Amino acid sequence: MAQLLHFVFLISVLGSMHHTVNGIVMEKLANKKLCADEDCAYAISLAKAEDDYIAVDCRFINIRRGQLIYVYSKLLPEEGAGEFWFGSVYSDRFVDQMGVLGYFPSNLVKETHVFNKGKTEIMTTDMDFHCE
Repeated sequence: MAQLLHFVFLISVLGSMHHTVNGIVMEKLANKKLCADEDCAYAISLAKAEDDYIAVDCRFINIRRGQLIYVYSKLLPEEGAGEFWFGSVYSDRFVDQMGVLGYFPSNLVKETHVFNKGKTEIMTTDMDFHCE
């Protein structure tokens, strides 16, 4: 009987933990990033996609040629890694993707307007690469 109560208690604790932990922490893409401010809340620039990109996992966003993207941070590439920027798509033609945040390869876009040079260097955390 004691073992049964222990098992029920364990299951209830594990069940409650399931509801409080959401998402998946993915591998870090870089240890540092450049932002316009300490919170990375302001856009660094507006970029235009020069080619399509299909997201490889939940950290990334799909972009389509011609789509506008607000850039909020730029990862500082590690040796052997590609350079990725973090942003949100914006375009009247692709309303279904507006407001979606994620990473994309910087070599597929061209900055069209720089709002801030992005001179604030910040260490990345696991939450920078967290997937819902």
